[in-house]
Amino acid sequence: MASAALAMRMVTEPMLALAEAPHHPKDAILINANENPLGPCAAAREAVIAVTPQGGRYLGEATDELTKQFARSVGVTDEQVAIFAGSTPALKFAVAAFCSPRASYVTADPGFEGPMFAAQGAGARVVKVPLTKTYAHDVKAMLAAGADAGIFYICQPNNPTGTVTSAADIEYLVEHKPKNAIVMVDEAYIHFTDAPSAIELVKAGKDVVVLRTFSKLYGMAGLRCGFAIARPELLDRIHNYGGYNFMPVTAVAAASASLNDATLVATRKRINEQVRTATFEWLDRNGYSYIPSVSNCFLLEMKRPVKEVMAAMAQQNVVIGRVWPAMPTYARITIGTSAEMEQFQAAFQKVMKGTVTGRLLPQRRPGPNAVDELLPG
Repeated sequence: MASAALAMRMVTEPMLALAEAPHHPKDAILINANENPLGPCAAAREAVIAVTPQGGRYLGEATDELTKQFARSVGVTDEQVAIFAGSTPALKFAVAAFCSPRASYVTADPGFEGPMFAAQGAGARVVKVPLTKTYAHDVKAMLAAGADAGIFYICQPNNPTGTVTSAADIEYLVEHKPKNAIVMVDEAYIHFTDAPSAIELVKAGKDVVVLRTFSKLYGMAGLRCGFAIARPELLDRIHNYGGYNFMPVTAVAAASASLNDATLVATRKRINEQVRTATFEWLDRNGYSYIPSVSNCFLLEMKRPVKEVMAAMAQQNVVIGRVWPAMPTYARITIGTSAEMEQFQAAFQKVMKGTVTGRLLPQRRPGPNAVDELLPG
């Protein structure tokens, strides 16, 4: 019954973004869901076109080759890697494997909510621990609150704040956690930062599961490819809930081509950093408050009801991200292209000066009903 509930209650980033997003035209600037506006790189696009005629086949061999390629790229063995259609399935199955009515789920607040709902579906106690004053995970407070933990969840860098937790703090959490718990480090946004990867802890044989995705820097959110990296016995427990399934052949081809591009990560990291820096400089010049980020998103202080700002921005064809109950006057902004962020700046200035006001429209609330619980107000 818990597994059935889990399947019904898994909440994903796209669902959360859609639930908060006002209706908008197709040409709107979408900086609400942490997508990469650059999309897949040129080599990945070409690979997708080339493999499409074989879309009637499962091409399991290609998936195996990509798994080996990815393992080599991060310096682990093939047995320490499991592939999924995005990192969300791995996250969901890990929660099912390690959380229960006797094993709680411990996370940051604010933090990515998807696994929290999966934990509720598994009947686990959900423990939300406020971030530190520097917006890092408060690992000592997490340990104090999670003596019965099955999973300690770290998003590195954190979604939605875009802030980093030190490697020393993550190591402290790993070394002091309860014996039967794991530390799950979600590195969906790690490529945008200089932070060291927790994969080193996997190599050291620790009770750590690291998640990686091609949805963010690699621009493959719509193609779906991700990995879990952990000791083989931990991956076996995750697979017990999800089993093995064939990957989208387009995702496999695109991910492999992306890994073959030796300059892609550095180039896109630099592009994101340049646009983010320019955005922060504009906010500073105009006296707007925000949480400094090293990722492709940040939290922006509205100093008024966030949903009114969202509606006013949408009237100007700019769709911004959602609000977190723990920080009710902040909205998450995704870093878009330079042109998109300039349009954001113009629209935001009009809203904050009162030139454009928002009218709240009915929200789109896709199932499951758990999404309703998330949306404040």
